[in-house]
Amino acid sequence: MATLRLGDTAPDFTAETSQGTLNFYEYLGDGWGILFSHPADFTPVCTTELGTAAKFKQEFEKRNVKMMALSVDGAASHAEWIKDINETQNTVVNFPIVADEDRKVSDLYDMIHPNADDTLTVRSVFIIGPDKKVKLTLTYPASTGRNFYELLRVVDSLQLTAYHKVATPANWESGEKVVVSPAIPTGEAREIFTKGVEEVKPYLRLTPDPTV
Repeated sequence: MATLRLGDTAPDFTAETSQGTLNFYEYLGDGWGILFSHPADFTPVCTTELGTAAKFKQEFEKRNVKMMALSVDGAASHAEWIKDINETQNTVVNFPIVADEDRKVSDLYDMIHPNADDTLTVRSVFIIGPDKKVKLTLTYPASTGRNFYELLRVVDSLQLTAYHKVATPANWESGEKVVVSPAIPTGEAREIFTKGVEEVKPYLRLTPDPTV
């Protein structure tokens, strides 16, 4: 399987999960999705990540984003692992974890990187838009846990820039100034962005967050 790139259609699949057999596209419906993989069950970093993901689920739901995790172990193993996650992370895992024993989904999404480990998945993240296109990919080594605040920030940026002619600058947080698309002439930008356009350079124009 070739590497999935930005703008590619996210592959659909039907798989056994910790919440029964699910079809990915049906599960996402017409909303956004985040799919993230874990090297194996009962691994320490993943245990903290899935507990954190459960605590962040409400924030993702506010943004119309459904979560789905994946591990290369089976559904029975997932069920036991979830007990540990709930206990140690003081939460309740409230989203499905794909049981990918045959590596079918891992292969579809190129989650196994042989030079890192030829059997375990890397920590991949895919954010998928309502059009089922890949909007963002992130890949972490097995030793580094993900930052879920960053994933929320990225979703905020993706959703803002999908519906407005802007981009978000470095370290941007929701509500802060955004960058006017370089394709829009300044005169036209001032008509579109009625809150004002600050021209730092002809190619660098800032405007208040249009959603605030």
